[in-house]
Order: sequence, then C-alpha cells, then structure tokens
Amino acid sequence: MTPVSLRLFAISTLSALLSSCAQTGPPLPPSLALPKPPSDLRAVRKGNQVTLTWSEPTRTTDRQTVRSLGPTRICRSLDNDAKECGTPVGELPAPPSAPTSASSTQPPSRTFTDTLPAALEEQNPAGDVTYSVEVLNRDHRGVGLSNRTTVPAMPTLPPPKDFHAEITGSGVEFTWTSTAETSAPPSVQHRYRIYRRDESTGKDTIASEILIPIPTSETGIMRAQDSNFEWEKTYAYRITSLSTESRPSGEVQVEGDDSSTVRIVAHDIFPPAVPSGLQAVYSGEGQKPFVDLIWAPVIDADLAGYNIYRRDGDNTATKLNSELVKPPSYRDSAVASGKTYFYSVSAVDVRGNESARSEEASESAP
Repeated sequence: MTPVSLRLFAISTLSALLSSCAQTGPPLPPSLALPKPPSDLRAVRKGNQVTLTWSEPTRTTDRQTVRSLGPTRICRSLDNDAKECGTPVGELPAPPSAPTSASSTQPPSRTFTDTLPAALEEQNPAGDVTYSVEVLNRDHRGVGLSNRTTVPAMPTLPPPKDFHAEITGSGVEFTWTSTAETSAPPSVQHRYRIYRRDESTGKDTIASEILIPIPTSETGIMRAQDSNFEWEKTYAYRITSLSTESRPSGEVQVEGDDSSTVRIVAHDIFPPAVPSGLQAVYSGEGQKPFVDLIWAPVIDADLAGYNIYRRDGDNTATKLNSELVKPPSYRDSAVASGKTYFYSVSAVDVRGNESARSEEASESAP
C-alpha cells in the first residue's frame, strides 16, 4: 500500500470512529403526529345558534410540525368540568390542505355552528352550556379536549313578526306586538332591543331598549322611538329580544334572533311647531311709533328662526323680515297712524321647512 493510500485509509477509519461516538442512546421513536389541542376556542351565542371559532393546530404534542389533520369533534356538555367528549354533537371533516407552518403568525381558523335544543335550555335555564373541541390526526387519534368555553343556557324570546317603523317629525316611531311567554326562571329578565344600521357606513347602533313586563301570558302593542338619528340618511332597523340575568360574576346577556329589517329614508319634510302666545304692543308717544311683538319660543331642536307676517285691513299678509328672526321677539317700526295691523309668526327649521302661521294678534296705531 502506498503512503497516499495509507493516509486515506487512516482518515476514513478515524471519521467512522468519531461518528459512532457521536450517537448517544437508542434511536428516537417515530412521531405519533398527535395534534396539540387548541387553546383559543371561543363561543358566541345568538338565539339558539352557537358559533364556535378556534385555530387549527400547527404543532404536534412532541413539537413536530403538523403535516396533516383528521376530523375535529365538537363536544357539548352541561358539565363545566367534562374531561371527555362523550357523544359529539357534530364533526368537521379534515381540512382540505395542510396547516400553515408553525412559524406563521396567523394559523388558519375553523368555525362550527351548533343549534341548542329547546329541551336543553329548559333543563338548565339558569346555567351554562360548555363547549370544547377535539382535533384528531389522520388515524382518528387525539390527546384530549381543547380549552372549554361556555354560553348561557337561558331561553330567548322569538322576534316580533309585525315590527313596524315610521318616520315622523319627532323621530322614528316603532310599534310591534309583544309576547312574554317564556320558560325562563324569575331571575331572568327580557327586553326588546332595536338596532339602527347606517346604510352609508354599515355601522350598527342601539337605537332603543325597552323592558318587557314579565310574568304575563298576554300579548300587547309595544312602542318605542329613536330621535338620535341624522336627517337625510337611510337606515335599516331591526328588533331582537334580550335575555339578562344577574350572577355573582356579573350580568350575562343573550340576544335572540333578529326580526326582518325595516328601511327608513330619513328625509325631513316635517316643519317645526306653530308658534303660540303672540302678543302685539304699540308704543309711540314722544318718539317714532313702533309695534313690539313677543311669542312663546318654539323648542324644536332643529329650529333655525322665525318669519314675521303683517297685513292691514283685508289686504294679503306680507313677510316683514328679509332674514330669519332668531329670538322670539320682533319690532315693527314701519307703522302709520290711524291703521290697525294684524300680525302672525311662523317657525322655520334648518332644512327650510316652515310651519303654519300662528294665530293673529292685532294692534292699532293712533
């Protein structure tokens, strides 16, 4: 063997020895690919529908990247400390694609909507319903339940079928027929909540909320009003019931299903109230004659001012002011001796709607 061959043989032998010394212990077993249970399960209830949301696992229990997932079981119980799923109330099939890498800042989310049976609500009306999910691998094996989340089990009332809204000068007026039949315990209160949606922004605002007098088995017409909207906008209104209960941890609420929406175009064609209490007083001795007018102020929030009208004899009344009069008073300095004048006042809002004229007040100039 040549010197070069001897050197190469020695190097390869040394490398083999070093490699064998680097291994410590027996080889690791293969991963079972068991997904780590979700820890961010959330539940939102609306009527008898409960929507669950959670993040898909991206790691296995042995800290490996999840390559594929199996189905997910949906678990529901009246036991807050349930350790096992028991009989699932639903199951989501395996997602169509592999989960996002574990290093991703936003793992994909999954949702499931469960329908609460009426019998379950009646069974535990003052308690909670507990949900969890169990994510399985492709071999239908898992390691346990996710975090638990709860929703109140209290029953809700159905939405009114005859919800009506009408625009008036003082606001949007609502009427509907209420039914107070419920299986809820006395500790549960019911209200009706009316939402206003601005069609230009899509934003929802609570327009009104009214308590339902319970217990009663009678139906009756209920009324409410919304006066906090903006004119010259379009809104969609809907009504829903609201069940509330005071607990040691605080008040819990559950909204019922929504009624159909009522669309309102808030176009202001409504004039302010007609001014009242008009009085006319002549003054003229030792000075240029004039007639002072005073009246009760109109309290409409959108009032812009007043117009003053005058006539003498059988002549048609003419407007005296060129610009709206702001205070509830006016001085007419263009009077002539020997005439009797008849005055009336109207109110005008910021959109130019003018009220009818007030009752006339008369005054004579000597």
